[in-house]
Amino acid sequence: MAKIYGSITELVGHTPLVELKNYEKNNNLKAKLIGKLEYLNPTGSVKDRAALNMIEKGEAEGKLKPGGTILESTSGNTGISLAAFAAARGYHLHIFMEPGCTPERVQILKAYGATVQYYQDIPGFNEIMAKYGFDKERIIAAIKKFADDNDYYYTSQLTNDANWQAHIKSTGPEIVEDTDGDVDYAVMLAGTAGTLTGVGLYLQEHIKGIKIVGVQPNLESMYKPGEDRDTIDGVVHFDNNGQVGHPFILKNNFHYDEVIDVDGTETYATARELAESDGIFLGASAAAAVLAAKKIAERPENEGKKIVIILPDDGMKYLSTNMYK
Repeated sequence: MAKIYGSITELVGHTPLVELKNYEKNNNLKAKLIGKLEYLNPTGSVKDRAALNMIEKGEAEGKLKPGGTILESTSGNTGISLAAFAAARGYHLHIFMEPGCTPERVQILKAYGATVQYYQDIPGFNEIMAKYGFDKERIIAAIKKFADDNDYYYTSQLTNDANWQAHIKSTGPEIVEDTDGDVDYAVMLAGTAGTLTGVGLYLQEHIKGIKIVGVQPNLESMYKPGEDRDTIDGVVHFDNNGQVGHPFILKNNFHYDEVIDVDGTETYATARELAESDGIFLGASAAAAVLAAKKIAERPENEGKKIVIILPDDGMKYLSTNMYK
């Protein structure tokens, strides 16, 4: 029986779980590492889920009107998701790119017809930097004012509940369904913390005893302008000795079990190893999650445990970095 979809937005979700068997064998791991291949979403990342949910929320609330313009600030993947879905639904996308984005992401955004500007183009940005430094709340307020002044729909991924709720609706249930609830750990990074919060909340409610592990770059692996280092961009250092600073985590009173710091150079090596061992071509945040899962699997008490890893994107947007050179 023929099955033809009417839009790429109908293809979001239902990504497969794949065990990283060769990687396990090569590293003598006794636990099972199971990757959820989020890069098989239509635009190649987990952000398709949140982007579509935010657009649909705007439509339902009457804030996003036919032919309207969507506004967002992003390091790349959320913008790419919004750009593709905006094109598919007859909207336009205006993006303010965060520092550290790769050239590939800018090219992809422009291919989808998005207007691309940078943080320094945000009205009032230079004044904020001069007076307060990189103050996210003030920058978000400036972007919101720009949206209001131009009658744009600001998706505001850092504060929009549709972000984390997308993973309550789809990602979490998919993991439970595809594993029959037989999972011991779930491992993922945090950019906006939408995935971590939504998936974590759902799995804690539906799988007794599961441990939710957050992953963050160590301070040496955070992006800094002008430095040529092996960095993990698009994610945040969200936990400082138990002091959590992300609004989605705080507002939901969400408690993860552990946070693991990973190194950028080790992450890049992990990405190259997985490409050669299992044919899985990962981006930086995905490789960082695998590296953290490996550290969990190496603990003697975790022999035989099942570790699900959210793999947010593939390596295609990182070819200009040191990762695959």
